[in-house]
Amino acid sequence: MPERLHAEQLSIGYAEAMIVDSLNLTLPTGKITALVGANGSGKSTILKTMARIMKPKSGSVMLDGKSIHTLPTKEVARQLAILPQNPTAPDGLTVTELVSYGRYPHQKGFGTLTTEDRRIITAAIAVTGMESFSDRPIDRLSGGQRQRAWIAMALAQQTDILFLDEPTTFLDMAHQLEVLQLLQKLNELEGRTIIMVVHDLNHASRYAQHMVAIKSGKVISEGPPVEVMTTNVLREVFGIEADIMADPRTGVPLCMPYGLAANKGSVG
Repeated sequence: MPERLHAEQLSIGYAEAMIVDSLNLTLPTGKITALVGANGSGKSTILKTMARIMKPKSGSVMLDGKSIHTLPTKEVARQLAILPQNPTAPDGLTVTELVSYGRYPHQKGFGTLTTEDRRIITAAIAVTGMESFSDRPIDRLSGGQRQRAWIAMALAQQTDILFLDEPTTFLDMAHQLEVLQLLQKLNELEGRTIIMVVHDLNHASRYAQHMVAIKSGKVISEGPPVEVMTTNVLREVFGIEADIMADPRTGVPLCMPYGLAANKGSVG
């Protein structure tokens, strides 16, 4: 399967500060990719730029051989969807109303929902397990329910590529697993390409088939979790010492940190 999305000599910055310099990165099609790195490493900046939320200072993000930043907005929105960190909805907006926004890239004229639009909205609500909450306001949902509602909106766009920026932030453990298992199901059953920024390394290793470890806007290591979750990579990227062991259920590598790397100094 050809890779649809990649960055070529991508440089990104804010004002005079350069965050990412001359990045080359290919995101595998049909897989879940986890971008990992310490706070301030540039992983969210890279994700936003590859999803066309930010414009690079130079270089290109190529989607199916075309520069994504030169394509019409609606055309891009029919190809990929993005769920940003901590999205907010107007007070009183229901789950169904939120999910219906996902049909905007496909609408013409005055944007009236068609029978097909409503079928797709209903299906997106069903696949995320939100049928019983379809008429409930977003602000009356739990954190995990809200995140599933936003994912349903992204699914209603019917894109093959889905970007998520820290989708489990501020969720408790049960809701984190709920969201990650949903993304895993979307990938396995529908073949969606999913790219997400993840803080928890063990979640990244368990749910992603491809990991990209980033430090100071540069890719330090990328590949299957077994190649990225190594003591040397964790020492360089996160400044930690860790034991790596195989998950007894899945065999994927698990990280057990036990101290700071020598070059990180001590906390006093």
